[in-house]
Amino acid sequence: MNATPPTILYIEDDAASRLLVERCLRFAGYHVLVAERGLQGIDIARQELPDMILTDINLPDLSGREVTTTLRADPRFAHTPIVALTALIEGKQRALTMAAGANGYITKPIDVELFADQVAAYLKGARDKVDEQANASAQTAYLQEVTARLENRMRALEASNRELTRLDRMKDTFIQVTAHELRTPLTLIYGYDRLLEELPAVQALATADPNVHYLIKGLGDGINRMQSIVNEILTITRIVTNQVDISIGMVNPAAVAASVIDGYIPAMKNRMVKIHFDRAQWPVRLQGDGDLLRLLLSNLLSNAIKYTPDGGEVTLEAYERDEQVVMIVRDTGIGVAHEDRELIFERFHTTSDTLTHSTSKTAFRGGGLGLGLAVCKGIVQAHQGSIRVESPGFDLNNPPGSAFIVTLPLNTARTQIIGAV
Repeated sequence: MNATPPTILYIEDDAASRLLVERCLRFAGYHVLVAERGLQGIDIARQELPDMILTDINLPDLSGREVTTTLRADPRFAHTPIVALTALIEGKQRALTMAAGANGYITKPIDVELFADQVAAYLKGARDKVDEQANASAQTAYLQEVTARLENRMRALEASNRELTRLDRMKDTFIQVTAHELRTPLTLIYGYDRLLEELPAVQALATADPNVHYLIKGLGDGINRMQSIVNEILTITRIVTNQVDISIGMVNPAAVAASVIDGYIPAMKNRMVKIHFDRAQWPVRLQGDGDLLRLLLSNLLSNAIKYTPDGGEVTLEAYERDEQVVMIVRDTGIGVAHEDRELIFERFHTTSDTLTHSTSKTAFRGGGLGLGLAVCKGIVQAHQGSIRVESPGFDLNNPPGSAFIVTLPLNTARTQIIGAV
């Protein structure tokens, strides 16, 4: 039986060098893995545990020396041959590389006739000779090099963070100003639409011609939808910028939930989604902001309907526990992928395909701005509560369902909304 050939990982960002070395190694009978970046090479090494690692020094992210030091810190690579394969021929570069923990140093361009023998020697335990005194000096120089590179990276990250913070602030300002600018003409359009609907001549025309009635209703629905979107944007910007004071009062969660459900009955009938809600099981007293809690439950219910296939079920539950109210919105929908469980509560995050975006908030996998759950998170945090999602995962063919669980204190202190969304 033929023995399994040794596996060699080669980390090199230059495609031509990578191809030449890979061909030479394969021709010599080795199994070859390749990586273009230092971090990628580290990941492959940890997963595949190669018998030998060849690495260039100048890589796009980490240097070959940093890759070597990182792998040497892992006990699994304590005795793995790690050899630099580089065009850097200066003695200082060689000394720094050996100080980082490399076994050897091969310069490029490689000698194709000798290369296979060099690799075989390192695999058998060969090491380049190192002058101990020079190596001690090189180790100090290497530490200084690593420290300098780390400082430069930290400064670059700080600069990038400042720029990202500035852009994020500009984005929030733009969104807020745009929403306010849209709200003014929308208010006028809404007013004129209502006046138009109340005109006797228009009412008579709508009664006589179903098409006119349909057009007027469509206009009103479109205006209401646009107002809902603008209000949603304004709500989230106020949450983020700490510009909303919640109005604390006594709220009846059972009545709020019943009212929210009534508003979605037409949508659920259209989608044949069955609702389960036992008002008698719900608490009837909670200190909080009634309008914001209504918005919270509305967003959670519309989200459940949106991601539940036609004919599915949605359940609203609530109970008191340790001076808290726990509200749960369950569905038999397509679920939430593990990697999305935290992201779905972030602003503008959406799991839907933007190419098939729908403006409906209740159509199956319908669209939206990706603000609904972010608004929920802000409202819950303003009440010193918590929100989370539980789901086995995402499955479009065999929907596993989801449960959004909100925990609120029975008595919320008067406070300003925390901009933590």
